[in-house]
Amino acid sequence: MAASTKTAGALKAGRGKYQFRMARVRKVPAGTGYSTSYGGVIEGARMLVGLINKPRGTGSRMHSHRNEQFNYVVKGTLKGSVNGKRIVAPAGTLIYIPANAPHTLVSTAKEDVVFLALKDLSQGIIGKAVDGTMSGPHYDPGFGPHRNGSAARRATKK
Repeated sequence: MAASTKTAGALKAGRGKYQFRMARVRKVPAGTGYSTSYGGVIEGARMLVGLINKPRGTGSRMHSHRNEQFNYVVKGTLKGSVNGKRIVAPAGTLIYIPANAPHTLVSTAKEDVVFLALKDLSQGIIGKAVDGTMSGPHYDPGFGPHRNGSAARRATKK
């Protein structure tokens, strides 16, 4: 029987499992109902880590969670706000999100974002939209969902 995790589809660290090839870890939704984020998630006894992807021009609507969180941007640029303060975070930037802080982070139109998310395990990786709905992610103008579930720039005629 597999060890229980707070994030559906996450792997459980410990009990002889101490090393993970993140490129091989199954990708799971990391913001169901309010974000396009997805990636591999590993949970330990007290914290989780996720190597998370956000397609360009997409991201999260305003949401919060009980977890304190750090996001380290590996590739691309995230824009948005944390507790009402504007954020523009290119690769190499660490973002701190206090527990219960309303926040939104969106990948810029230039390229997809990859970031390392680190959270305590007061809950899993998925939070709740501030408006109380789980009606879908944020899409910048000209970006939107495709049939296969991915998000990409819509073709425009000139």
